[in-house]
Parts: sequence; C-alpha cells; structure tokens
Amino acid sequence: MVEVPLLELRDVRTHFSVKNRDGGRSRGIVKAVDGVSFTIREGETLGLVGESGCGKSTLGRTIMNLERASSGSIRLAGQDITRAGPRTLQRTRAQVQMIFQDPMSSLDPRMRVERIVGEGLAVQGVGRRERAASVAEALERVGLRRDQMRRYPQQFSGGQRQRIGIARALVMNPKLVIADEAVSALDVSVQAQVLNLMSDLQRDLGLAYLFISHDLAVVEHVSKRVGVMYLGKLVELAETGALYANPRMPYTEALLSAIPAGEAGGRERIVLSGSLPSPLDPPSGCRFRTRCWKARDVCAVEEPALREVRPGHWAACHFADA
Repeated sequence: MVEVPLLELRDVRTHFSVKNRDGGRSRGIVKAVDGVSFTIREGETLGLVGESGCGKSTLGRTIMNLERASSGSIRLAGQDITRAGPRTLQRTRAQVQMIFQDPMSSLDPRMRVERIVGEGLAVQGVGRRERAASVAEALERVGLRRDQMRRYPQQFSGGQRQRIGIARALVMNPKLVIADEAVSALDVSVQAQVLNLMSDLQRDLGLAYLFISHDLAVVEHVSKRVGVMYLGKLVELAETGALYANPRMPYTEALLSAIPAGEAGGRERIVLSGSLPSPLDPPSGCRFRTRCWKARDVCAVEEPALREVRPGHWAACHFADA
C-alpha cells in the first residue's frame, strides 16, 4: 500500500500581475512561485531555504490559502485544497497552521492572550467555556501559565510572545505547522529554547513542520530534508545530511559557504556576484546562471529540470553530476 503524503505540491505556481503606479496597464507578471513540487510526510520536518525574495514565504502563504495558487495542485492528506471553497478552507485552516516571523506584529496588541489564542476556535464555532479550557491547555503546553490569559502581548518578552504564537497554532490541533522564519527575530539563547519546544511538540503530538528560514545552521539542526529555492524555483532537494555534505547545485554551495566555519566544517566562502534578479524579468535558461561561476552556453538557452542525481537527491543544474 502506497503511503499518502500529508502534504503534496505538484507544479504549484503563484503569479501576481504588477500594475503601473496609476493603476492602469500591467507592468508584467511576478512569478513569485513558479512550478514547485515536493511532499511532506506525517511527523516530518522539511526545511526550506533561500535568499530573501526567492518565494519561500509566498509558498507558505499559498499552502495556507492566504494566497491563491495560479496553477498546479496542493493536496492535504490526499484531498485537493488548491482552490478550496469556504467550508473546505475552514477545515483546512484547522489542520494547517502558521507561526509568523515577528511575534509582536503578528499579535494584536489590543487583544488579550485568551482571545488571540482562541480566535481560530471561535471561528470554528467552539463555545466560550470549552474555548477557554483549550487556550489554557495550549498555553501550558508551550511553557506559559493559564493565569497569563488575561494579559496583553506587550506584557510579555519576545520569546514569550512567540510561545503565544505557537499556542495559537497548537490550539487548533493541526497536522502541519508552517514556521515562517519563526525564530529569526529572537536572541540566540531564546532561539534555542523555542526550537527545543518545537521539537518536543513534534515528538509529543506527531506534528509535521515546513520550516522556512534563511539560517542554514538552524535548518540543519531541525530538518530531516531540505529544499532550496531560487527565484520561485525549487533548485535542490535532499536529505539534510546529503545536501550539507555534498550539494549538487552551485547556489546551494554558495549558501552553505556562508555558515560560520565552526558550524559548516570550514568551507571556503563563495561570494556571489550581483544581486538577485527581478522575478518580473528572470534570466533565460537557468535562472541562477547570471551569478554562477560554472555557467556555460547551454545554461542561457535551456532551463535545467529538477532531476534525481542521486537516490533521494534532486538538483536543477546541467552539471549536477560533475
């Protein structure tokens, strides 16, 4: 019997039309996510890395249906949720929750913690008494006290506010949590506490995570597999150990070389030339070719497919076997 993945993306694209400043004629199409496919199994953590502007967060929001996919399909436990109607979307939101980057901006300062954490339950029609009990349980699970429900977000530290954000996700009993730069705004010591908490919750509750981050050292620590995005494309995907030990795509090599030597094993630093091209007008062929030291003529005319270059190791590079 073939195991059905918890989450399955097939050729997902999220494109936006960009208007002129006067709101008139379109300036073009931003291909924020442009043909991404992968799966996440129950209880697994998939890390997703790449520079700012590569489409990681847009992809997370697309899975949540906060952005609509332009094409492709998103399946949750075998059910197509790509263009879900209101009822299906309400059920999906209970199964897929999100933890945001900035714990302060994602929590309404005018609302007490009890209301913030229980808001999703209220939308689901859960009664006030049951809601309060579930909120108290969720807060205690993330290391806060139930008597803190009546406080406001600004009365907590940054780490505590992120725990509130985690409790808001947990209270819905999700199967998948999308963590979008969930620890990047925290001090290093607090990061470790929150990451340990997320690991404990995964073990105890069987959660799956899509862990979106620019910090490859953190991603290596928490992820079973890692996907690398560049200009809306998934350019490498492999088991964490294989990808960090032997990256097959030059862009991944460059990202890994930026990890401090003590954490990355002393790689020689690769400094990329130029800046990230505009997703309004990406380069022809391989999108990374304008910054790649291995680029050849073929890279300008033929887009490399994401292919399996080693068992379980996928890369989008004409020279991934070299």
